[in-house]
Order: sequence, then structure tokens, then C-alpha cells
Amino acid sequence: MTDAARESVESALELSKVESHLHPEGSFDVAEHPVPTGREEIWRFTPLKRLRDLHADADLSADTIVTEVQAPEGVTIEQLEVGDPRLGSSGFVPVDRVSARVWHQATERYAVTVPKETELDAPVFVDVTGTGTQGAASSHVVVTAEPFSKATVVFRFTGSATLADLTEVVVGDGAQLTVVSIDDWADDAVRLGHRHVRVGRDATFKHVDVSFGGDVLRHDSTAEYSGPGGSVEMLGLYFADGEEGRGQHIEHRLFVDHAAPNTRSNVVYKGALQGEGAHTVWIGNVLIRKVAEGIETYEENRNLVLTDGCQADSVPNLEIETGEIAGAGHASATGRFDDEQLFYLRSRGIEEDEARRLVVHGFFNDLIRRIAVPQIEEQLTRTVEAELAKNVLKAFPVAAGEDA
Repeated sequence: MTDAARESVESALELSKVESHLHPEGSFDVAEHPVPTGREEIWRFTPLKRLRDLHADADLSADTIVTEVQAPEGVTIEQLEVGDPRLGSSGFVPVDRVSARVWHQATERYAVTVPKETELDAPVFVDVTGTGTQGAASSHVVVTAEPFSKATVVFRFTGSATLADLTEVVVGDGAQLTVVSIDDWADDAVRLGHRHVRVGRDATFKHVDVSFGGDVLRHDSTAEYSGPGGSVEMLGLYFADGEEGRGQHIEHRLFVDHAAPNTRSNVVYKGALQGEGAHTVWIGNVLIRKVAEGIETYEENRNLVLTDGCQADSVPNLEIETGEIAGAGHASATGRFDDEQLFYLRSRGIEEDEARRLVVHGFFNDLIRRIAVPQIEEQLTRTVEAELAKNVLKAFPVAAGEDA
């Protein structure tokens, strides 16, 4: 892309302000973001009373997370100071009070950088372990895949914590980057996470978002393009449990901003729910700007409701400012456990509990295989099995008159 063409695209973007309730005005000034009340569009599904004041003015300086990084040779890990130019290199601008406060007040700031033209033969693992919920912790990380590099970065979150964090991702021209984020927290964890990625010319980015543990998880993931030819794939897998009206709340909010021509995006999220009070939320927003001719996008969300008493909210949104596109679409479906599949398996001699496990595994497995990180795929398969083994008998009581 020539400098003149790039300036033309940037100029068009500056003139093209989108007036929409789905995209609040961004600002680094915390005062510009009032404390949410729950009546705002972007907060209406979130249980504010369970956030331990993260959405308001909780002290974010608690020393309750431990971060360890395992990286192949060549990858650089650096602590960052306030004002480092790499902070903000993704183009991120806070659109809510939480992310604005993390920007200014994060107690941990660091960068993970994959050098230009480097192809890693093993993933980078970032393990974040919570050591308690006494006070709120905060962190800000910048992941950069320099031009024509190829890498996978895996974040694993475990333990107990109250965490507000921000992850910026910069994918250089021609680079290929996969970022996997696995939330396998203890039952008392609360996390509000923000991720923002900028995808360069002819670059490829895959984001895998896995959410199993925790009391309340809310993830805001946004993607934008800095040049034509970029591709974004977002895959998500989540499993929410509930018991006696106090269920997990797992919320994913996605926004893909097609701000360059001939770009592509594909979003597929799948979730399962079981137990009284379990609640999942998926909001998928895709914006196709006037300058983004020739783009192709599709977003899909599927929810499998395993028991009564749980709720799945799914809201796909498409905003299109040009008709010169290759394709755009979305799909959303929420359904109960398929009794016909269960009958088919039982008629072939498979026990009921095993048949139910097979149906749920089948629901998730096609998505797990697309992660393309073998050790992660194996781990997720075991985690799904653990969730089912822990709850399957309670979730699927045998009806009166059926064989036990």
C-alpha cells in the first residue's frame, strides 16, 4: 500500500464518525466515563453488584496476582513504565470507566515481543495465578508480532482474584499470530478483561477465548485493521454452571471494525449452560465502514442449554456503510439438549450418562480442533469432561419411569 493510499484511508476514517449506541465515545480521561448504573446499553446484562466495585472506584493496587512467562528463544519480555510508546501502539482508546482506570492505574505493565521474521517452534505461555480476592489487581500487557513473524501466545488464568486487565495486540504486516486466553479460575474469581488488536496489511490473527471458571467474567474484545488484506478469526468456548440461584455469569462482547478494504473476519462462539442461575451473554458487533470495500465477514453464536433455570442472551449486530462487499452475515441459536440425538445413541446400546457426554463433546469438539495448538486442545477436552463428570448426574436427573 503506497503512502498516498494509506493517507487516503486514514483521511476517510477521520471523516467517517459512526453515530451508534453500540460504540461509546472513547476517552483516556476517567472523568469522561461515569460510573455505570446498568441502564447503559453496554452494561445492561452485567450484574454490577457482583463486580466488587471494579466498574466504579475500587482500589486497583492489590498484589494478588503472580505472572510467569515461559518463552522460546528470541522472544523478549520487558517491564514497561508509564509513558512507554508501546502502550497504546494498538490504537486502543478506553470506551468505559474500567479500561480507562486500568490504563492509568495498572500496577503491572509488560510487553511480549516476537521479532521480525521470527517463526516460533513453541508457544509463549503466560500464566497468571490469583492468590486471593482481598482487594483488586490490575495489569496491562502489550503483545507484538513484528512484520512477517509467526507465533502463538497462550494466557492461562487460574486461582482466586479480583482482576481488571487490558491486553493490547499488534500484528505487523504479513505476520501470523494466535492468542489463546483460558479462564479456568476458582469459583470466587471476578475478572473484567479488555483486549484490543490492530491487524496489519495481509496479516492473520486468531483469537481463542475459553471461559470455564469464576463467579463473574466479562471480556471485551475488539479488532481493527491498519491496512488491506488483514484477516481476523475469533473462536470462543464457554461453560457456565449454577446452583440454587447463584450461577456463573460469563459475558463476551466483541467488536470487529472493518476500517480497511479487502479484509476478512470470522467469529464463532459456542457455550453450554447448566444449573440454576447460570447466565451467559454474547454480544457480537461488526462495523463495515464506507472505505471497507470488498470485505467478507461472518459471526455465529451457538448455545446449548442443558437444564432448566439458566439463561443465554445472544445479540449479533451488523452495521454496514457500503454495499460494495463480498459478503456479510450472522447467526445465533440457543437450544435445549437434543433428545433425538440422545435416543439415537441409547438405541445403539450406549448408556444414558455416556450418551449425554458424547453429545456435549460433539457440540464443542469441532471448535476445539480449530484451535490448532495440540496441548491446548487436549487440555480443553479434559476440562469439558471434568465439567460434565462434576455435574452431569445433577444436571440430567433420570425422569420417573425411565431406567436408572
